[in-house]
Amino acid sequence: MSTLFTDFFEKINAISPLEANFTEVLNTIALTPKMLYFRGKLPENVAKNRPPVVAIVGSRHNTRYGEEVAYKLAYELGKRGVIVVSGLAFGIDSIGHRGCLDAGGTTVAVLGTRIDDIYPRAHISLAREIIEKNGAIISEYAPKNQKNAPIAPAEYLDESTGKRSINQYASFLYRNRIISGLSDIVVVVEAAERSGSLNTATHALEQGKEVFAVPGNITSPYSQGCNKLIQQGATPYTEPDDILRLLFPEDYLKKHKNAKKQGLIGDNDVETAILSALSDGLRNGNDIMRLKKLPPEVFNQSITMLEIKGKVRALGMNNWGLC
Repeated sequence: MSTLFTDFFEKINAISPLEANFTEVLNTIALTPKMLYFRGKLPENVAKNRPPVVAIVGSRHNTRYGEEVAYKLAYELGKRGVIVVSGLAFGIDSIGHRGCLDAGGTTVAVLGTRIDDIYPRAHISLAREIIEKNGAIISEYAPKNQKNAPIAPAEYLDESTGKRSINQYASFLYRNRIISGLSDIVVVVEAAERSGSLNTATHALEQGKEVFAVPGNITSPYSQGCNKLIQQGATPYTEPDDILRLLFPEDYLKKHKNAKKQGLIGDNDVETAILSALSDGLRNGNDIMRLKKLPPEVFNQSITMLEIKGKVRALGMNNWGLC
């Protein structure tokens, strides 16, 4: 890894994607970046495993609803050590970065501009905070004074003058393939019918990534893109657990088992005895009364209360089952 130069607040480093564990996944995407430039610290593997990564993208003109959804998701992901990736843009992107930072998490921003040209300029302080809190700012576009760098997509070289220029509209679209490529899951929070966020979702689907979209009001222009993604097969996002369940299945299996075990504890010894018998496979009330030595009037009163509480359901002919 070679240090190119020091700018106004951080060193800029240049690597090929294969030089870092965090970026080597980009070697499998279409149009793999030839070089990547970054400020800060790239996330490292934990116990030889790459940390889980989720992209949060969406409209630059978000609603209050979108802000609340994006912030809560990013905050919960940051708390669990999930890396949040986005594009540093106004709106949902910056909210995703902010939520993760507020939770003490690590976030990575992928630019559509040169690495020494933070855009939007209003987010220079956010970029600085990302770096200060062990995150990174990444771009495939070399610094302005790096003349011998490979030409990146949407970048053009005037051979007569040696000047390099970037088609800014195209560069942001190309940037989206890197955001999705670095991620395990892409969540689109709000998006108009024609939105760069939909472009990110398209790249994610082509790369075989899981795509979630936040359903919204059908009359809201900022939800049309998300609702359309759901129509086309994206998974509806409803809460952070939708994502965390996929990233940490073992935790949720344990949680489910504990919840199931807790469900077998009644409000008194008789209710607990009945629930225990049902969990062991008994179904008939007479069998349960005989096994647990319960008088009929006690059993009938208790099984009725368990049914009212939603812990058991009647199967007919004095047979019962757990809910």
